[in-house]
Amino acid sequence: MYISCWLLRITCICHHTAVLIHSGDKGVRPLSLAGHVGFDSLPDQLVNKSICQGFCFNILCIGETGIGKSTLMDTLFNTNFENFESSHFEPQVKLRAQTYDLQESNVRLRLTVVNTVGFGDQMNKQESYQPVVDYIDRQFESYLQEELKIKRSLHNYHDSRVHACLYFISPSGHSLKSLDLVTMKKLDSKVNIIPVIAKADTISKSELHKFKIKIMSELVSNGVQIYQFPLDDETVAKVNTTMNGHLPFAVVGSTEEVSVGNKMVKARQYPWGVVQVENENHCDFVKLREMLICVNMEDLREQTHTRHYELYRRCKLEEMGFKDTDPECKPVSLQQTYEAKRQEFLVELQKREDEMRQMFVQRVKEKEAELKEAERELQSRFEHLKRIHADEKATLEEKKRLLDEDQSSFSKRRAAAQLLQAQSLTANGKKDKDRKK
Repeated sequence: MYISCWLLRITCICHHTAVLIHSGDKGVRPLSLAGHVGFDSLPDQLVNKSICQGFCFNILCIGETGIGKSTLMDTLFNTNFENFESSHFEPQVKLRAQTYDLQESNVRLRLTVVNTVGFGDQMNKQESYQPVVDYIDRQFESYLQEELKIKRSLHNYHDSRVHACLYFISPSGHSLKSLDLVTMKKLDSKVNIIPVIAKADTISKSELHKFKIKIMSELVSNGVQIYQFPLDDETVAKVNTTMNGHLPFAVVGSTEEVSVGNKMVKARQYPWGVVQVENENHCDFVKLREMLICVNMEDLREQTHTRHYELYRRCKLEEMGFKDTDPECKPVSLQQTYEAKRQEFLVELQKREDEMRQMFVQRVKEKEAELKEAERELQSRFEHLKRIHADEKATLEEKKRLLDEDQSSFSKRRAAAQLLQAQSLTANGKKDKDRKK
């Protein structure tokens, strides 16, 4: 049934596009066909090709620890995903992404569930929403880098961009927390936000109705743009208009089956009764599942690509200096922009080279001046040491001269003494001879 509905939507879109082309382009003339040609099977070909390729869908679940994010995901897709228990004492918010391959009938879906671990548990609440913003931007950047490659492979590229953000609101019954408003305001231009009131069976119906009105009023007054189900498609405009009035959805999740009457239903068993998950009188779970999966999943994917990703891509390319028009509002090709940026880069490179060259020359001059000053100091010290050496040498020579004079005088006195001693000995020898005679 859903494939037939989707086929009808594609046919309407193709017909609407053809009418726009015929009426808007004056160079195109409408012609009538004399017989059947066969291009009316293009929607069927598109459906068959899409079924063969499969689909991908990525959901981001934001909410406090223990608010029921994992349970709701299990209930939405009627399966048991791999869940991990987390505590309230995480030092920072972590995003855990898990990808699964699902199949229903002949339609294959690659589903990625991104869960926020430790959201709202930190003292500094900025640390709670910033990792979420960074994660979404990283997925956009990854897709942009794939698009900018020379050899692209987008047909088999795993698209990890977040298509829907289920923002779980605590069922306080009073108002939104400051963290909720700040986080949704930071994310409304990056992702399709669908607010849901978690564990809606904890407050009464009258309180729940007032709480919904209060939430929507606060979102509007704070300028938060949540995802609105599209109304441009006639096949789903009526149901989407009704469902837009039910936002935010009050949901209850459970994978346990309870016997109600003569059948087993997913429900939560309480001492006072049973809350049936798929009973629209008990909660909005069925509305959320219909709007998120059965009716608007393709629109969520399209809005992610045409609105949020295009905004990121445009801002990123503008930061890189790419523009569609010049100052005179004339179209500028990518090649022209590239050449202009290349010239700017070369000019900037040449400027930096000149600055570095001048800086190098200046440093060389400063170094030469330092070396010359050091050389002058060394020369001055050398002259000073030379003078000291000369003075010491003169002193030593004077001392040597005096020593030589003393030595010469000493030698003379010794020679004279030796002569006197010899003369004395000779005289004494003569006296002794004379006595003997």
